[in-house]
Amino acid sequence: MTLIQAIVLGIVQGLTEFIPISSTAHLVLASRVLGLALNPEQLTASIAVIQLGTLIAVLIYFAGDIWNISIAFVRDHLKLLTGGRNEAGPRLSHNARLGWLVIIGSLPVAVVGLLFKKQIEGTLTKNLWVIATMMVFIALLLAIAEAVGKKQRQMQDLTVKDALIVGFAQCLALIPGSSRSGSTIMGGLFAGEARDTAARFSFLLSIPAIAASGLLEMKEALHRLPQGSLTALAVGTIISGIVGYLSIWFLIRYLRTHTTGVFIGYRLIVGAAILLLLSMGRITPL
Repeated sequence: MTLIQAIVLGIVQGLTEFIPISSTAHLVLASRVLGLALNPEQLTASIAVIQLGTLIAVLIYFAGDIWNISIAFVRDHLKLLTGGRNEAGPRLSHNARLGWLVIIGSLPVAVVGLLFKKQIEGTLTKNLWVIATMMVFIALLLAIAEAVGKKQRQMQDLTVKDALIVGFAQCLALIPGSSRSGSTIMGGLFAGEARDTAARFSFLLSIPAIAASGLLEMKEALHRLPQGSLTALAVGTIISGIVGYLSIWFLIRYLRTHTTGVFIGYRLIVGAAILLLLSMGRITPL
């Protein structure tokens, strides 16, 4: 992997990790355009490591929220264990409960990801038939969620039900072309969350998922990638973090006053175009 290739992948990752259009789909397509000489396992490892840049972005953007949730989580549970009472009584505060919701919402993808780790790293998840089909499928589900979701509930209204719905929706992101943010925002809309609330909870839920996949793959990337690739990969990771931060900032503000319609349309067009090219034999699935 050259420096230019890594920079391009970093930009693509930063733009598409949080925008609901599928980062994996665009990274696979970008790797083909760039002519990356990587096998499926090496490409998976490279993508996972570059994703760590977007993890840093979400940690910085939500630093205040993360701090408040962490402090409240520890404080409230210590009070409960020692027989004390919180300001609102014996129940957990909103931030402490939000910490539990992130934990609960992260469990489904952790279990499914470990069970199907070999398949996720293999050739099936780089197959353009799979990617294009999921681009279209999630677009249709997102359109239905936009149509039927009440879009009223805010962060303080989230419950275990939200965590489970969004958490199981996040499992769809293990299939390339789905989009982690697209799947989780779709789950949030089905649960009746406001669009910007669904996006915020989606991004908080991304922290354990991105951290786990990136750190697990980093060790393997050190052994799998060709010599000389690690410096370029580090640059790509930094670029993805910078672009990812701007993407978070944009999407949360955009969804306060707009629907996800433009992303739905984009997914349908790109997915349909890939399927058409595949059926015509213009491009190969792998």
